[in-house]
Amino acid sequence: MPFRLRFGDDDLMRCRFAVSPLWETQEAVRTLGRPDRHGYHPHWLRRIRGASRGLDLETLWLLMPRRGYNPDFLGPPPIGPAATFEEEIAAVRAADPRMAGVEIARALAETPGAAESARGRALLADPGRAVAELAGLMEAAWRVLVEPEWPRLRALLEADVAFHSRRLAEVGLGALLPELDRRLAWDGRTLTLDLAGEYGRELGGQGLVLMPSVFSWPDVVSGFDPPWQPTVVYPARGLAGLWAEPGAGGGAGDALVRLLGRGRAAVLAALDEPASTSALAHRLGLAASSVSAHLTVLREAGLLTSRRYGHQVLYERTPLGMALAASGG
Repeated sequence: MPFRLRFGDDDLMRCRFAVSPLWETQEAVRTLGRPDRHGYHPHWLRRIRGASRGLDLETLWLLMPRRGYNPDFLGPPPIGPAATFEEEIAAVRAADPRMAGVEIARALAETPGAAESARGRALLADPGRAVAELAGLMEAAWRVLVEPEWPRLRALLEADVAFHSRRLAEVGLGALLPELDRRLAWDGRTLTLDLAGEYGRELGGQGLVLMPSVFSWPDVVSGFDPPWQPTVVYPARGLAGLWAEPGAGGGAGDALVRLLGRGRAAVLAALDEPASTSALAHRLGLAASSVSAHLTVLREAGLLTSRRYGHQVLYERTPLGMALAASGG
């Protein structure tokens, strides 16, 4: 069953975008422990491989089940539109130990045997100490995994917010929400998320936080329980070009050319961010008809998706297309 977030009149006026360095840190930790996400961040993984060996992330991973509940106090909705990591981690450290203990127990229950493990028992035995320990682990993860890359991450996330803020002004909230991700649907009063599990919540005048994420990619995340503000985390635009080194050129590799052919490989490689047929044709110096034919084949092969933005149809890579382009074929 899907997630449903139900809007009142006040909620429609209280939707905002946000960026959260704390959330990206939590999801970077999760990404390290999830090989299925590695294909989206191969260059980042190579850069942090040595430094990450000094991190002990097992306790954090224990509270990050693949499916099910994760403690909200460790990655809450952002406290402001431009909060720093220091401000956000201070809020984690200030979490009510009783509330944190309930959330820790709920998360441990999602993984058989987690609550009975030595680490699980230690977390449950002293929630106040657990909050301090977990905040310290998150700060260590920030320093190693995210902070060195934060300028480029923040630039991409802020560009996403700027793009979708313009779209909000152009088409309104109802049309914008499904554009954020195909798994979102809007019927005028209810936002439905096509996710595993069942969840329903009245926003109750709090409005909704819309937050792009790099390390959550390609997942959509929601389900924050009261007192946390309702939030939808969606995949940020432009991830395909995020980790490219300056001067790398962004062209198709030889292996990708041999696999797809030169024209289709060039089109796939050029889609670092969503683009129209005419924009790709101009960028690549190809006839629009040739680009259109390549786009059709790539879409039918499951490497691209298309969606309409106003009068344009924009193409972007699917997770499979992104992994193929990142690997060079």
